[in-house]
Amino acid sequence: MKKSKKILIISLVMGLFIFIGFFREIINFLVDYQWFSQLGYREVFLTKLKTQLQLGIPIFAVASLFFYGYLRILKRDYYKKTQAYEIGISEKRINGIMVIPSVILGFITATSIAGSMWFSLLTFFNAESFHITDPIFNKDISYYMLRLPVIEQLLSTIVGLLIALLVITFIFYIIMFILRQPTYYATGEQEIKWNKDLLKGFTQLGQKQLTVIGAVFFIVMAANFYLAAYGLLHSPRGVVYGAGYTDIHVSLLVYRIQMAVSILSAIALIVGYMKKNFKKAMLVPASLIIISILGNFTAVAVEKFVVDPNVIAKEIPYIENNIKYTNKAYGLDEITVKDFDVKNNLTLEDLENNEETIKNIRINDYRPTIEAYNQLQAIRSYYRFLDVDIDRYMIDGEYTQVFLAPRELDQSRLSENAQTWINRHLKYTHGYGVALSPVNAITSEGQPQLSIRNIPPISTIDIEVTRPEIYFGELTNDYIIVNTKEKEFDYPMGGTNAETLYEGNAGIPLGGFNRLLHAIQQWDFRILISNSITSESRIVLHRNVLDRVNKIAPFIHYDEDPYIVIEEGRLYWMIDGYTVAGNYPYATPYISGNNNYIRNSVKVVIDVYNGDVDYYIADEDPIIKTYSNIFPDLFKDLEEMPEGLRNHIRYPQDLFDIQAKVYELYHMTNPSVFHTKEDIWNIAQEKYAGGQQNAESQYMIMKLPGEQEEEFVLSIPYTPNQRSNMIALLMARNDGENYGELIAYNLPKDQNIYGPMQIENRIDGDSEISQKLTLWGDGGSSVIRGNLLVIPIEESLLYVEPLYIQAANPNSLPEVKQVIVAYRDQIVMEETLDKALTSIFGQRRVIPEAGEDITGETPEGTIAEGIVEELQTLEQLIRKANQSFENANEASQSGDWAEYGKYIKELEDTLRQLENETNN
Repeated sequence: MKKSKKILIISLVMGLFIFIGFFREIINFLVDYQWFSQLGYREVFLTKLKTQLQLGIPIFAVASLFFYGYLRILKRDYYKKTQAYEIGISEKRINGIMVIPSVILGFITATSIAGSMWFSLLTFFNAESFHITDPIFNKDISYYMLRLPVIEQLLSTIVGLLIALLVITFIFYIIMFILRQPTYYATGEQEIKWNKDLLKGFTQLGQKQLTVIGAVFFIVMAANFYLAAYGLLHSPRGVVYGAGYTDIHVSLLVYRIQMAVSILSAIALIVGYMKKNFKKAMLVPASLIIISILGNFTAVAVEKFVVDPNVIAKEIPYIENNIKYTNKAYGLDEITVKDFDVKNNLTLEDLENNEETIKNIRINDYRPTIEAYNQLQAIRSYYRFLDVDIDRYMIDGEYTQVFLAPRELDQSRLSENAQTWINRHLKYTHGYGVALSPVNAITSEGQPQLSIRNIPPISTIDIEVTRPEIYFGELTNDYIIVNTKEKEFDYPMGGTNAETLYEGNAGIPLGGFNRLLHAIQQWDFRILISNSITSESRIVLHRNVLDRVNKIAPFIHYDEDPYIVIEEGRLYWMIDGYTVAGNYPYATPYISGNNNYIRNSVKVVIDVYNGDVDYYIADEDPIIKTYSNIFPDLFKDLEEMPEGLRNHIRYPQDLFDIQAKVYELYHMTNPSVFHTKEDIWNIAQEKYAGGQQNAESQYMIMKLPGEQEEEFVLSIPYTPNQRSNMIALLMARNDGENYGELIAYNLPKDQNIYGPMQIENRIDGDSEISQKLTLWGDGGSSVIRGNLLVIPIEESLLYVEPLYIQAANPNSLPEVKQVIVAYRDQIVMEETLDKALTSIFGQRRVIPEAGEDITGETPEGTIAEGIVEELQTLEQLIRKANQSFENANEASQSGDWAEYGKYIKELEDTLRQLENETNN
């Protein structure tokens, strides 16, 4: 057979082998290419492929030649040091055979390096500067965050290759022993008969290669010891995270010595080989163990006898470093600290001047709300509200905080008979609409008062949903095929169903070869044989919004709670994306995975109907700028986001909660105070349902102290360590140009400011309230206490907590039964927030602006009418008090003391209202 034909046959066989071995990967590649192209991110997808090819091809070529050359050297040395005789295979055939393992090893090396390091190398070469240097080595933070991990990964790869060479050497000599059996091994001074001392022969064989491998290994160790010095910036040994006194004065010196000894070890191995004296040569590497042991003993001794007796003097500079860099890593260095001088002098006029704040006090909690949505608005068993989101909208001209949730279709809840391939992939394709309710409005039954409800959506406000279909969501976990002969289920209509055809642009066409391709990729040949699918049909993949964004940009960490937004009648998902890292010098880790740096760098917007995904840079930190350098077509400026959507970006609760946790300790900037931890704060505790928990951060609309207008804020209260009074409030602003600003309001330390648990305990201690709670709970119903809200108004603090009653019936819903309001030393519980505020401050009324005619009459007429109405109110209260007094007398005369107590309570309430009216 001619040589060219042999080469052709070998090439075809290898090609077939590669195709079969990587068949699944090839199919997935083609599908991913189509999917990224359909979304407009072809270049994002190809960036990975181009980089891997640019790395893989030269690495494959170099590695294959290297391995082939290495095997040839091993073979040459084997022949040189042994007298071997041929067994059935020619020397030319052996050289040809060695090409195959060389190519295979080169391919494995190339694919492993290109596959695992392509992104790391791109970040290395595109790294942006932080313009902040560490305090010990004076290197920019980007070196530790974006470059050092890549160098460490390269060194680990080299160590892996050295180990592979050891294994290759051993296996190669075994194979050569089988193919070319030696009769003796020449040592220069003696001949070792292989049949007498086989083990020694193998030991002596390949000393040159093993020496080189060992020398390179010690050079790599020297590099690792050099880099380990930078690792001291993340040392947990001292009083704080990061390099301390012992690390700098002992460990750093030990690493330098170990680095030098590692280099000497490499030299000693080479000298030992040349002089044929490995025993003396190994003394140098062995000294590394002794140095490591002595270094550890020295570090312990210095820590115990030098640092511990004088911690403050020795560690203060390093504590300062930890405080400074931890605050920078979590974005706490930009917190604005203000004193909030609580005077608790709130008046009725103050409430009227803060009407928008009062109107937006939340008397519903998100957990009972989602229960209510699912029971009242799911409509059918296959619809499901997975989560309720909190946002703000301009509703009928008023800034209003709302709950809203999308009504998704959960295919797992289809009836057993409906669990067919057509229903799951062609028919039941989308959810429908949203439920929306103001946070401060409830029905007479204590349920959320829905402003957008039902199917199709009915709106009682000036927000309409004109494109309610939800093709992409949190429960859309399977592919669908649209534009088929089978019409899609749209929504139920009494005894029948409305049907529709998809009008969007999502999906990959299934014409021609694509139909076979996707049938193979989904491993579902019904795609290939179904009569319902036409050339106009499209397959829609990765419909779960979190899967979708992770598929496009997996290097970003995403918030696990996407939230829905209504804009111009359409629905959109918003997802917060974070840049997270773990190599920030001196920053204490507070994030899972030992990470110690986080920024909310990206806001992702997903069209619920079309599946379009847009990435907007919200915080231009150096990491996201590095990613933008790598993927210039992926990110957009935040200013490019439509204004209507930009009005709904929120400061992420996950990020805020991490920052709030860090701030418990790192609000202390004095290193001596920090070391003694004498001013530690804790996130306040509260009672929720039947237990005690950390207070949750809460979105609220309020007017911040010193500000003129209400805004959407995220807030959490603090208490001193192991105490219950409140010491501070941390708030994040969400609106307009103030977005992202963090403000810490420090409360007076010379007076007791009630913390949430103190208010909770006072509620428990109020005889009237506790008696009612006991009475409601005696009948088997559950009494559920909602989140306690701490609301600053002017120079005062108001506390509000909703109270739910849930009947023992398993299908019953929690109902808002009462609202508890606490102010100063007063605690009241009433059916509504307005009644509770009236019980404390008196009847509120809207004061018309100067010259404003709200009745159609002159201002004088309006004032006169107001006076008449006030006198009528006083008269009604007096009559009510008299009636209650008479009823109480009758009850006492008849011996009905329960009724007597009831009327006396009514009398007290009426007299209190009367007093408030006369004072105003």
